[in-house]
Amino acid sequence: MTDTLDGRCACGSIRYQLLSPPMFVNCCHCRECQRQTGSAFVINALIEADRVALLSGEPEPVAVPTDSGAPHLIHRCPACRTALWSTYNGRTQVRFIRVGTLDDPAALPPDAHIYTRSKLPWVVLPEGTPAFEVFYDPQALWPKASLDRRRAAEGG
Repeated sequence: MTDTLDGRCACGSIRYQLLSPPMFVNCCHCRECQRQTGSAFVINALIEADRVALLSGEPEPVAVPTDSGAPHLIHRCPACRTALWSTYNGRTQVRFIRVGTLDDPAALPPDAHIYTRSKLPWVVLPEGTPAFEVFYDPQALWPKASLDRRRAAEGG
């Protein structure tokens, strides 16, 4: 990845820039992500909120129901309704950027596939990328620098 990556909504009224590489990239195959995206999975790049520069427009947070009951806000363009990123459990310091909204989504391949127990049977996972039936232990999988960044972002 280059030092920065740009992204936008479908209509272009919201543009943003990632100011650094993300901490980690997950491809989630859970039923909630399938339902919320209308697709087989979602690819999320986890990055500190202060490393996302809003270049134009203002996303609107939309609360969505979750199986766990924990808060989940999807930040959408108010004009075209494109989902740009999510925040979970009231933790706004870390954003889950929708990789598909990047101008170059190929720049951020998944570091791991999660919730593969509900992966659609015709989706073939790439060899060499870790895959987990549910979730994983970030302490065991994430690079130390990424763990340090997340701890700092969350105030710990």
